[in-house]
Amino acid sequence: MENSMVEPYKKNLDLKPEEITPKDIRNSWMRWYFANEIPHAFDRYTAAALMWALMPVLKKIYKDKAELNAAYQRHLLFFNSNASWGGGTITGIMVSMEEERATQIYETGETQISDEAIYNIKAGLMGAMAGIGDSIDSFTIMYILISIGLPWAQAGSVWGALFPWVAFVAYQFFMGWNFTRMGYNLGTKAASELLSGQKSKSIIDGLSIVGLWMMGVLISNYVKISSGFKWTTVQGEQSLQALFDSILPGLLPFVAAAVVYYYYTRKEFNIMKAVIGVTLILGILAAIGIL
Repeated sequence: MENSMVEPYKKNLDLKPEEITPKDIRNSWMRWYFANEIPHAFDRYTAAALMWALMPVLKKIYKDKAELNAAYQRHLLFFNSNASWGGGTITGIMVSMEEERATQIYETGETQISDEAIYNIKAGLMGAMAGIGDSIDSFTIMYILISIGLPWAQAGSVWGALFPWVAFVAYQFFMGWNFTRMGYNLGTKAASELLSGQKSKSIIDGLSIVGLWMMGVLISNYVKISSGFKWTTVQGEQSLQALFDSILPGLLPFVAAAVVYYYYTRKEFNIMKAVIGVTLILGILAAIGIL
């Protein structure tokens, strides 16, 4: 009598995936962090850096050469994101998904995690995470650190130039390493945990407010515009700058910054036109003696 029972999948012990350790995750993050801008290509952008970051992990979990080669190809498709927020989180998620995929293949001979699912997770996250990460890192944290170092630079200390760079590198490394661990621990849930919820929105809004506050400090301390226009009355010599100071100290720098901000938000974000426009206006006002 023919046996109608389905024969269980036979595992090949030689193909058993090795365990992924915290050291492996840390190694993947460090490889990504130090290589993410090196293999820049027009068609793939930084995909080669991500693949290089994942290589040690992929070699541990895919003992079959065909599966390993397929994994390499999966991670050579177009990829571009923020170094720490996007790169760290996505690196951790990819390690988690590939580990689960390799385990499923070893245990059952098939997997529910397709190539498309892996790439769609990357594609869906890389733009959103880059937007958040660049806004916080490049437009908030960086300027806060620069504002801290500026007084030292003005005093002639080399730390005025070194501190912002060293502190920013340390900040990005620390944040990225924690995002990588979070991405690995949460797997595909990391996306919704990071991109949604009132708590994350509050953190981002708070950092934006801090960034705007620091930009205000920079404007008041380092944007120097004053008027030398004076006239004589029966009370004596009067100064236009003294009049402005009686209304609001730092009024002219504030007005200049407000005009540029209005131009960027209501007209167009064109830095070159703004620089040329401000230069022409200030030059004309200086030529006629108002500034």
